[in-house]
Amino acid sequence: MTVIPLTRCQFVIPFAEIHSEIGGPTAALLAKFRLPASLEEKADHYVPLLPAVRFATAAQEKQGLSEIAFRAAQRLSFDHLSDAMRIRIRHSPTLLVALQQMCRWAPVEDTNLRLWLERCDGNVKICSRLLGTEGIPHLEMSQWLQNIFVMHIVRQFAGANWTPRVIAFEASYAPSIEVQSRWPSTRFMSGQKASWIEVPIQFLSYPNRADIARSNLPATERPPFGGDVVSILKLTLPAYLDEGGPALAQVAEMVGLSIRSLQRKLSLAGLTYSSLLEQVRFNNATRLLRETENKIIDVAFSSGYADPAHFTRAFRRIAGITPREFRERSSGAQVGIDSSSLPA
Repeated sequence: MTVIPLTRCQFVIPFAEIHSEIGGPTAALLAKFRLPASLEEKADHYVPLLPAVRFATAAQEKQGLSEIAFRAAQRLSFDHLSDAMRIRIRHSPTLLVALQQMCRWAPVEDTNLRLWLERCDGNVKICSRLLGTEGIPHLEMSQWLQNIFVMHIVRQFAGANWTPRVIAFEASYAPSIEVQSRWPSTRFMSGQKASWIEVPIQFLSYPNRADIARSNLPATERPPFGGDVVSILKLTLPAYLDEGGPALAQVAEMVGLSIRSLQRKLSLAGLTYSSLLEQVRFNNATRLLRETENKIIDVAFSSGYADPAHFTRAFRRIAGITPREFRERSSGAQVGIDSSSLPA
């Protein structure tokens, strides 16, 4: 099965901001690596991880930057994590429960991210790895962010100024003197079997500082992400809809397949690319109609429809009602429409 790791646009944004702030042609560089524009509006959408890493590497090299991954990680906070992750952490009574939730929900941040805990003497290593990325250069771009977001979770229990004694990277990467001077009490290691930070084992019993932790965890669990091409594309395509949706050739390049191989895989799932794109557009539109107060015209453009009239016709054909009627009904009661029944 083809491994196509995805990451949330949220984690690409700080690299793009740094590149723009020094006058770099960010839009052109994003386009070169087949990444969507307007990242700030798509923080919770997904893009392929490896082009994002290549974008960050090119931004660093072309602009003569140093330690762009460290600088990007410094811009992240606990609030940059997904809603699903933050809710679980804020409802966890102790750090141990929070870390267990973090391990379970890690794929919501990066679909191929795996986190686990290892006991080592009087400490616990919080380990992370991106499956299917072994041997790929410059993965410290992602591993800095992995370690930093784990650190922000620990800080919810240990205090905002806590720093780990050890930060380790799976990549063969040595932080610069500048980075080490900002973390004088931290030991850096590279070339490890995983990336990890170290916390004292007694931290695991630390109580949550948030009042919300007194309530129970939400019961609803999000199903795991599928690894098949259709599931990957359903996660990836929404980030590109406002640009009209990528062409078939671009999509094939994104998932590392030939056009013919991609068409064959879609055919085995009973789909064509156009029918899959129609499903994704419709699902995006229904989400925006339910969850936002965006104008119908804005929902249409954000979902990749050429104009509101085209949007209304397509929506009525699938749902049997207009977008406005759908919004009115869903505001009073949940409206469920299965877009998987769309004709291929």
